[in-house]
Amino acid sequence: MSRRSIPLLAVAAASALLLAGCAADAAPGASSTPVSGGTLTYATGFGEPDCLDPHNGGNMPQALVGTNFLESLFSQDESGAIVPWLATAGTPSADGLTWDITLRDDVQFSDGTPFDAAAVKANIEQIKDPATASSTGILALGKVQSVEAVDPTTARFHLAEPDSALLESLAQTWLAMESPAGLARGLDANCEAPIGTGPFVVESWTKQDSITLVRNENYNSAPSGAAHDGPAYLEKIVWRFIPDSATRFAALQSGQVDVIDEMQPDNVVAASTSDQFDVLTGALPGASIRLELNAGYAPFDDERVRKAFVHSADVNPGIESLFFGTASRSYSVLSSSTPYGASFPDDYTIDPSLANDLLDEAGWTGRDSEGYRTKDGQRLVVKFPVSTNQSIPAEQSLFEQIQATTKEVGFDVELQPLDLSSWYAALGSWDFGVTSAIYTKNSPDVLRILYHSSNITPAPSGYHSNNAHVSLPELDSLLTEAGQTTDDATRADLYEQAQKILADGAYVLPLYDHLQKIGYSTKVHGLSLLPTLEIPYFGDTWVEQ
Repeated sequence: MSRRSIPLLAVAAASALLLAGCAADAAPGASSTPVSGGTLTYATGFGEPDCLDPHNGGNMPQALVGTNFLESLFSQDESGAIVPWLATAGTPSADGLTWDITLRDDVQFSDGTPFDAAAVKANIEQIKDPATASSTGILALGKVQSVEAVDPTTARFHLAEPDSALLESLAQTWLAMESPAGLARGLDANCEAPIGTGPFVVESWTKQDSITLVRNENYNSAPSGAAHDGPAYLEKIVWRFIPDSATRFAALQSGQVDVIDEMQPDNVVAASTSDQFDVLTGALPGASIRLELNAGYAPFDDERVRKAFVHSADVNPGIESLFFGTASRSYSVLSSSTPYGASFPDDYTIDPSLANDLLDEAGWTGRDSEGYRTKDGQRLVVKFPVSTNQSIPAEQSLFEQIQATTKEVGFDVELQPLDLSSWYAALGSWDFGVTSAIYTKNSPDVLRILYHSSNITPAPSGYHSNNAHVSLPELDSLLTEAGQTTDDATRADLYEQAQKILADGAYVLPLYDHLQKIGYSTKVHGLSLLPTLEIPYFGDTWVEQ
């Protein structure tokens, strides 16, 4: 067993924020002096949001585009330390039940509305309002009872219990600040064009095609460590939706687009070895890409069956053959960029003999004409819905290899390709045996969100984050205590114990880190990844004219 640990540091008053990854450098012979103006075209494979307001729902497509026009109270540097952004500091009370968040006094939203404590209060109340149908934001604010505007530059957060991850949560785009005047327009209008303090403004949204963002000429709140203050260099960003990975890469190669995300592994290799393109990569924080076994329903309500699946799902050959060296096998439920990740390779060894014995013990002793296990005349079927919007072809091929290796011991894994909406519906109704899940959060507190029994109950949006249906008092106690303490050593120990319970009970099968893979033309300069969520930052970006 090995453990990765990055301590949570206190708020730094004016620490330099080094944007993660390497910024796009000038091509040989090109000028290194930024040029103002021009349009950058970005093609995303993460899918088109249903709503541009990340308070509503709360997924990666919203965060990716939203970071261009919305900003958060805090950010993080590469070590994981919290640093100021729209807030200047966060100070807890002695009992941890209140936090005073002090704010900048020189920032306005792009509609001219002042950014102040009343705006912070309005944003938190909107996220917590069931009518907003928040998933990610409302889960992150689970301990926040209310916000008090003490004075224009002081927002006081009142908590039900201490929250060691509060400032980390407030650094995420899903809790970014929006204009109270914009919120007052109603959910529909705000979904079409949220109003923030960021370097760009939503000009238009053509559904199933693109979003057009234009420069915020009054921008003055660049994150600490940005290459320059003031308005962005780019005049416009066209944010296109191209779901097919091969089509996206072809568009980059032909010059139709300047930047793409969600690259296929072979495309990463090709772009990295080309003098016309380059790639930015970073491990998204939160949970690793993993399979979650639905322990609340048959057949995985039986621990022996879960363990048989885990010990027969041979993952490593697929990662080695399909990902071209761009991904490494993970044995941790937390990503490598998340503090306190614990790795347990011994719990995930491939042992078909053991898997067969476990299935025999669980009563799955029959075999039908196709070789699948049976019990009381029923086949050992595992439904596996796969989101076609969130799964790249290499990953889908990996799932097929898992399907094939688990079949050898008698599992009938039914891969069910679904669009994002249908996939969420299947998960919401518990109509699955196993699912591949992505959950991005810049804190080990993601373990509480994903595996505390309270999160089996759906959020107001209908989304439940505990897809593994884990309900263990011991685990709940560990996660609750870890969320209340700020002592690094204690947090590390508690989170390690929690992860060991998940591994021993075969609730989760870790696969690999979810990597942000951003390909770009070498005509693009100043591109970088914000460390908080490894999201592209375009405030410093410029394009050769």
